Amino acid sequence: MDLRAGVARFDASTGLARLSRFPFALLTWVGSDGFPMSAAVTLDSIDPAAGSASFAAPAGLELPTDSEVSLTGSHIRPQPGVGYDERRHVTVWGRATAAGEGRLAFRGDNAWGWDEADIPFPEYLERTVGQSQRYLESVSRETGRSIRPRLSRGWLFLRATRLPFLSATLIPVAIGLAIAAANGFFDPLTAILTVIGAAAVHLGLNVANDIFDTRLGADDTNVNPTKYSGGSRVIQYGLVSLRGMERMSLAFYAVAMVIGLVLLALRPSAALLAIGISGIILSVGYTAPPLKLVYRGLGEITTAIGFGPLMLLGAYVVQSGGSIEPAAVVASLPVAILVALILYVNEVPDRPGDARAGKRTLVVRLPQRTVITIYDAAAAAAFAIIVAGVVLRLLPLPALLALLAIPLALRVHQGLETYYDQPYGLMAVMATNIRLHLVVGAVLLGAYLAVLLVQALAPGRSLFLQ
Repeated sequence: MDLRAGVARFDASTGLARLSRFPFALLTWVGSDGFPMSAAVTLDSIDPAAGSASFAAPAGLELPTDSEVSLTGSHIRPQPGVGYDERRHVTVWGRATAAGEGRLAFRGDNAWGWDEADIPFPEYLERTVGQSQRYLESVSRETGRSIRPRLSRGWLFLRATRLPFLSATLIPVAIGLAIAAANGFFDPLTAILTVIGAAAVHLGLNVANDIFDTRLGADDTNVNPTKYSGGSRVIQYGLVSLRGMERMSLAFYAVAMVIGLVLLALRPSAALLAIGISGIILSVGYTAPPLKLVYRGLGEITTAIGFGPLMLLGAYVVQSGGSIEPAAVVASLPVAILVALILYVNEVPDRPGDARAGKRTLVVRLPQRTVITIYDAAAAAAFAIIVAGVVLRLLPLPALLALLAIPLALRVHQGLETYYDQPYGLMAVMATNIRLHLVVGAVLLGAYLAVLLVQALAPGRSLFLQ
């Protein structure tokens, strides 16, 4: 059985055995005038072992005996208001010859088919991508012009950059700016530049990940991508060339580096320089050789550092001119852990493709029970740090509202227990996990905005534990 082309390919005997499960078959051939013809027939005699079948010749239709014909059986069950399920089909190719008394004998040569019980529909479509690309290339050669799938520029930019994931940058940067403002440091110009620069690094990283995951084979071998995992797929779908993605990534990194230099000129400090250099190294080295950190099981740690302390402290240091507030360090830790858990859970459906490409992520290396235990421990640690931060008077009291997000972590735990080996069942779990990061980050940001409000309206009062 060959699944590389998107469907199962098998011999005629297997195809006819599957075809026998259908009440009738669709006979298809090319007529003498060159147009395709088809007619429903009842296969009243099927011998899978011999690779043969027989049926009554379609009345009034001339069937060629010197060219290929096919027999197809299919089934689909409508689900009102939902869609369809129980989709399956099989096609057997071969030749039909006259068998006397208005009957035809069919001898099969090969077959292919698909059964939703074996391959989910999204995976079935993903497996046909290569075949579709070859078809478009053939049409392009025949027509003399490029024929390829297209998206509007806006949607293409959103998909290629995975723009919605920018929240992983905006949250820590916003918290860092809020903590700086609460400590009396805030400059609008450098704050805006910080947001733009951090976003440019993140988008450059997203695009670079697609480039190197394609070059290293991880995305090409992944047949179960979801909207939260498996990359943007714009290269695999022919929407953007590899060279185009390289130009895009370089442009984002160039913007980030220019803004970084401007910020260093406006707010010169050794701390900011160290944070900036560390961020670039971790960003490029995440998937790019020779470091390939995510391929070595270091993706979660890299993500935690990059989208936790580096982003949050970087934003704070720009405002403070180089000093680092312990509260900023503490606030960065739960954000770091939860953003790392986004990557961690999103890697679960990618396990088979990552393993084939040598991408040895933690979830590839570890058994299911250990993966879930690590998730539980890390999520618990994030909430424990928030409580400790409040008790130690480093985080404001409203930060405890983040504990209301604990049910989201429990839902992710249950989802991993239930859908660990079901990529498409995991999509809702991954969405909940992303929401966990958003909610906790928003609460921490809101806590410091509340501090700023109290400072403005009631300078003598405090939102920190007394």
